Amino acid sequence: MTIKEIAALAGVSVSTVSKIMNGKDGNINPATRNRVLKIAKEHHYEPYSMIKNITAPRKFVIGLLVKSFHSSSMMLGGILETAQKHGYQLLLFNSEQSLPQELKHITALCNSRVDGVIWEPVDEQSKEYKHFFAKQNIPICYFNAPDGFPSYSIDFRKAGYDLTLELLNHKHTHITCLLRKDDPLSSMILEGFQKCLYDNKITFEEQQVLYAPVENCYTSIIAHRLTGVISAHYSDALMLYEQLEHLHYCIPSSLSLVSLSSSEGGTDYPHISCLQIPSHEFGCHICEALIGKCEKSAQNGPPLLFAPDYSLTHTKSIWVPSFLRLKKLVVAGSINMDLTFIVNRLPQAGKTTEILTSVISVGGKGVNQSVGAAKLGREVALIGKLGNDFDSSLILNTLEKERVTASGIYRDINMPTGKAYIYTGEDGESTITVLSGANQNLMPEDIQNQRHLFANAGFCLLSTEIPISAVLEAARIARESDVKVILKPAVLQAIPDELLSLTDIFIPNQKEAAALCPHKASPGEQAEYFYQKGAATVIITLGHKGCYLKDEKESLFFPAENFAPIDTTGGADAFICALASYLTEGYSVYSAIRIASYAAGFCISRQGVVSALVDRSTLETYITQHDPALLSQK
Repeated sequence: MTIKEIAALAGVSVSTVSKIMNGKDGNINPATRNRVLKIAKEHHYEPYSMIKNITAPRKFVIGLLVKSFHSSSMMLGGILETAQKHGYQLLLFNSEQSLPQELKHITALCNSRVDGVIWEPVDEQSKEYKHFFAKQNIPICYFNAPDGFPSYSIDFRKAGYDLTLELLNHKHTHITCLLRKDDPLSSMILEGFQKCLYDNKITFEEQQVLYAPVENCYTSIIAHRLTGVISAHYSDALMLYEQLEHLHYCIPSSLSLVSLSSSEGGTDYPHISCLQIPSHEFGCHICEALIGKCEKSAQNGPPLLFAPDYSLTHTKSIWVPSFLRLKKLVVAGSINMDLTFIVNRLPQAGKTTEILTSVISVGGKGVNQSVGAAKLGREVALIGKLGNDFDSSLILNTLEKERVTASGIYRDINMPTGKAYIYTGEDGESTITVLSGANQNLMPEDIQNQRHLFANAGFCLLSTEIPISAVLEAARIARESDVKVILKPAVLQAIPDELLSLTDIFIPNQKEAAALCPHKASPGEQAEYFYQKGAATVIITLGHKGCYLKDEKESLFFPAENFAPIDTTGGADAFICALASYLTEGYSVYSAIRIASYAAGFCISRQGVVSALVDRSTLETYITQHDPALLSQK
């Protein structure tokens, strides 16, 4: 800064400044003297500094002048790393969004005789200060600068293009862009979005653009049947995620969501698939450009627009649209903690039973069937009710691990989680006593509030360890949604005629069939009775003897597969979830029953239920070895 500029800032003459700086200020007003000295200190004024700086040797120091420390620390790290790699030191100044503060830092940088400056201007008026650097031949690289500056920036158009392409690659065509108005970043994301649609021959429509705040965005998303959302800002994506979750719309099952995110902005939960802003690489890019100018080592420096190769953090919030996936399963049933006791013989009245060992595990027909279906590769959602206790957390963790959609599960703060006490004898047979707990408070309105889960479902699996009113409501919604119902009548002494008429496949075991139809002795007579009552298909499971099928075409036995029983507790649940899974894939009921018999055999040949449920690969490998034609017989 020159003596003329100091005089102008202080509102005095050049001679007054000269006298004060040279100690000849005896006749000058003390207030004037103090004002001039304050300004000189703030702007690091040094007489003849311009001449000294022009002729000074290089110091291998570069300056970084930011308008605030909100600038990414990752970018600052990239600048520092690159400077050190080339043997430069870094001086960092923060203008704090203030033009006067910015001017003070500029004069400090000039007086420090830096070799070059990376500068983030405060605003358009910062242009007035460029001449300070120009006078001393100090090269500048601008970033995040207003229009009119030759500024380095990240090409967010490419980010918009890449985010759109990711959704297109997952078969989405009904996509929206969530942006902010008057936001340069959003404008660039939109350009990339539009170009990607154009390149893939998809027509762009204005209704595909939504603007934050997101309070009402979900209504447009639902109304226009959009399947994928691209968000320019991670915070907006997070708000949309929370809003949809509150309305029981699951990501990515109901909607795919991707976003741009700074490295510092992302979180591990919720799982939103992001393109990370390459702040560190951008810092390296700018610093390389400045050092190239300082050392005049390149005729043409790096381009102003930094176009990196983006990559997604993960794909946990992306899936193909629901209408292109195989139909999912919905399960409404009991959720328990199972306490399994291994005994020599099952308990009898008046006799003490010795427990050989015990095991605690998650269970309940709702959990067993949903986990079993998930292990077989099905998309499955569970509706049920838990208590507000430690057991509930263990159960939810298991469901998350097995990729079961748990958004339909409620907590009852006044009841414990249900418990089942299972006694398993040496022959594998078991007897079960149940403490219903929160299961008994699953109400019809709870089912009604989860109606959206029935969308694009193939089967609804129901068991009657929850209130019959809730089972009936689920069956009604399933019928209205064109979803087939498979019903397991546990712990029932009578069954409503309406429920049987809403049931597509009715699957009691021998004892359950006898309880509901005591006047019929044989499985054939019992199956005929339930069929005449309205069940479209009846399958009575007969344990080690197999099962009996009755439908409009056939009445026949299916033998059980040859597995040694260790614990028969989960056999029926394994059978039901496998049956539904393979029926969903288009297998006939006859082939599906045979496949389900193998799945039940695997389950009863191991201890426990959830841990004993077979995965798809193991099941189909075994069937291919023992019954190679079965899997091709749809």
